[in-house]
Amino acid sequence: MSVPGNHQSLFVTTRWTVVCDAARGGDTDAAEALGSLFGAYWQPLYRYARRLGRTAEDAEDLVQGFFAHLLENAGLRLVDRGKGRFRAFLLGALKNYMANEWQREHRQKRGGFATHLSIDWRSAETGIDPADTRSPDRLYDRDWAVALLDKVLDDMSREEVDFERWKPFLSISSAQLPYGEIVAQFGLSEGAARVAVHRLRKRYRHRLREEIARTLAGDGEVEEEMRALFAALAG
Repeated sequence: MSVPGNHQSLFVTTRWTVVCDAARGGDTDAAEALGSLFGAYWQPLYRYARRLGRTAEDAEDLVQGFFAHLLENAGLRLVDRGKGRFRAFLLGALKNYMANEWQREHRQKRGGFATHLSIDWRSAETGIDPADTRSPDRLYDRDWAVALLDKVLDDMSREEVDFERWKPFLSISSAQLPYGEIVAQFGLSEGAARVAVHRLRKRYRHRLREEIARTLAGDGEVEEEMRALFAALAG
């Protein structure tokens, strides 16, 4: 399984550094990086708005207007990096925007964010279950965790040769891994197959920790955030 020698991440600094740079204004690279970050994590916010009873059209307007509001720096002026989690910052900022800004701004903003990113709004509808009685805030954490895992897998798929063929083995417990299937599919010895899966999982864990770290104020919170996100996925 071929892996690029030097992994070049989308952001070479933490997400909060990107946010703070964008908040100061005048940093085009930071604004573009922030837009790319929104592109990876917009679905949890859209689904949050839908679960509060917004129509699909209004939720789309809302998220577009919110992102445009932030990208224009209006929503970043009071950013406090000490708040810790980027997911918490985004949700809190969205709630504030919904309460104070959206009714005034959304008609002017409609379609504005689409100029920054190409987003398939309909794809977010598949994750909304009207029968799910959990709170929108709790489901937001779950959706955030799913979006984070999806981003890590998408990044690895783009950067590693044959990753799509190996990816299914990430979701199988170690005790149930079908090494015979791996041997037949990839033409490896069983020993080589075990080493390949071990290295795959090690890279995945590293990339996951790396992605989580970029959504936090400090590296010391990574383990706690990982536990929180996996708890959100489980419950």
